Amino acid sequence: MVVSIVLVTFVSLTFVGTAALMQLQIGQMKNFWYDKAQVAVYLCNGAVPSTNCQDGGATKAQIEAVRTALETAPVKSFVNNFYFENHQKAYDNFQKQFKGNPVADYVTPDLLNEAFWVNLKNPNQSAVIGEAISGMPGVDAVTDQRRLLDQIFAVLNTASITAAGIAALMLVAAALLISTTIRLSAFSRRRELGIMRLVGASNRFIQTPFILEGVLASLIGSVLAAATTVGIVQFFVQGYLAQAQRDIAFVTVPDALIVVPILIGAGVVLAAVSANIAISRYLRV
Repeated sequence: MVVSIVLVTFVSLTFVGTAALMQLQIGQMKNFWYDKAQVAVYLCNGAVPSTNCQDGGATKAQIEAVRTALETAPVKSFVNNFYFENHQKAYDNFQKQFKGNPVADYVTPDLLNEAFWVNLKNPNQSAVIGEAISGMPGVDAVTDQRRLLDQIFAVLNTASITAAGIAALMLVAAALLISTTIRLSAFSRRRELGIMRLVGASNRFIQTPFILEGVLASLIGSVLAAATTVGIVQFFVQGYLAQAQRDIAFVTVPDALIVVPILIGAGVVLAAVSANIAISRYLRV
């Protein structure tokens, strides 16, 4: 019965630790990518029809006008830096991004928009660029990359919430199993409990060993779950994922160590409350 408490606590809290790590990972990725997110000012391309570009491609004068707008107040106060990407540069970047994709063979430089890529001092103020630039002649569209990131993070948040829901169900299952185990343990020692009652032992004196038994078993499972959580980060996340995907900020061991006391505390409290309720109800019966 003690082994069953250890195992169910271990499995349940491992799910809790994984859900916490997923939420930390999402936070890491948001901080990493949002700081790098840019605002793209796409210029009109005469080779590709657009509702905002009825007069054909952007002229040199229109391109310089956009550049001037980015370099002068009040827009300049929001801009950290920017650079211009011509057709050839856009084509080279496209080929690198979609290398090996058959679609890349059908794309030519003239099909890709020239653009200004803007890095903001505060990514949350991207609307300023849209308001100042989007209506200028020769501008096709102003796109904030964070909108694309928000869609990705929405999916990740859904996965994180699902993991948290599974973890909560596992904790409920753990609490029920701990309660059942303590009641079975008390039933198997009913003769000893009867003798203790006959000699005048208080309910608190009788309950304490059972509660300590549940807490000790749950503590072992909690420590195993914490060690597994740290091991996942050390050997899988940092040892494999971080090496394979160097452009993504992953959670680190110090982040996992933040979760460790939470898991151990949750395991001890869960066992203490479940065991106390179970043995109290048994003694009343």
